[in-house]
Amino acid sequence: MKKNKRYGSQYLVAAGISLLLLTAVFQLSARTLPGFGTWYAHHIYPWIVEGVGRVTGLFPFSVVELGLYGLILLLVLDVRRLIVAVVHAFRRRTAAEMLLGGPGTAGRPGTAKALTVIGRRWLLIVGTLLLLYTVNCGINYYASSFSSYAGLEDGTYTVEELDALCSDLVELVNESAKTGRQVYRENRSAWRAEAVKAMQAAGETFSCLSGFYPKPKEVLVSQILSVQQLCGIYSPFTIEANFNGDMPDYNVPHTLCHELSHLKGFMREDEANFIGYLACISSEKEAFRYSGYLTGWVYAGNALARVDMSRYIELTNQLCGEARQDLDENSDFWNRYESKVSEAATQMNDTYLKMNSQTEGVKSYGRMVDLMLSYRRMQQQEPER
Repeated sequence: MKKNKRYGSQYLVAAGISLLLLTAVFQLSARTLPGFGTWYAHHIYPWIVEGVGRVTGLFPFSVVELGLYGLILLLVLDVRRLIVAVVHAFRRRTAAEMLLGGPGTAGRPGTAKALTVIGRRWLLIVGTLLLLYTVNCGINYYASSFSSYAGLEDGTYTVEELDALCSDLVELVNESAKTGRQVYRENRSAWRAEAVKAMQAAGETFSCLSGFYPKPKEVLVSQILSVQQLCGIYSPFTIEANFNGDMPDYNVPHTLCHELSHLKGFMREDEANFIGYLACISSEKEAFRYSGYLTGWVYAGNALARVDMSRYIELTNQLCGEARQDLDENSDFWNRYESKVSEAATQMNDTYLKMNSQTEGVKSYGRMVDLMLSYRRMQQQEPER
């Protein structure tokens, strides 16, 4: 029996090391082989989404959230086990017994044995998580961008074009606000289903967005995201689009579509923001169009403010009272969660983005305005084709 246990432990170590090595091979391939990331995002990742996404999509709750709580519980139990082993070792008084256990321990393992058992287990867990992250997310950072698929130029745009975009968005916000200011809590199921339809509608224009989507899921304890200043998060471990159910209502539709865009292999946050905007304004539901237009105004308006503050103030004053109220409530909500925790979370997110080839870090979110301007220019040219 002891021999079998020894072999079982060796298999755990071998499995954990193998997973880490496989992760390293995938990461190295994505970073060094031209075209590997794009090929993977086109030919392998969609099958993973189809398979894993359909299975986890059967559950009405966030599987990754419960998995996180399970890992935290396991970590607490393992730490407790180590503490118990150390306490018993001190009671035995001798250094050898502190490490290895000894007479009178009655089957209680020494500190070294406890460390070994726990270390093997966590080696396997960490190896599994890193591999899942890599194959369901990490490689996609090295795939071709959405703008290259969609034919959206990263060009130079004039202040006049930005002004025109902002003017259009103000009109569209005011029009959609008449019927689009709805309450998420009253539309939970409908909005989750509509997010899938909106993404598929966008897929009719851009084929790279077509195909299967699982419904996005609200995080049960959304405050976890709020304190990190996060509207939503994509889980590469379970292929789930998770979102913050506590944030202001107008934010919800855009966030649902933003997170779903990651399931098509588009990991850049600026592009996910644009895809979310594109999906929302493609929706038949006023609540989604209102969310898309108002979110678009926030990004485009901020860009305008940096180059022409007086014009920005003029257009802001043209927003309807309902839209201004929503923006004020949104600011108040996130201001409540300003803290050292949110600052640390932002810094971690910035580091994470830079590690995955988004060299501008959190500033990369600003590129959304360029994509909106490029899309507007494309729409204006369509009648001439």
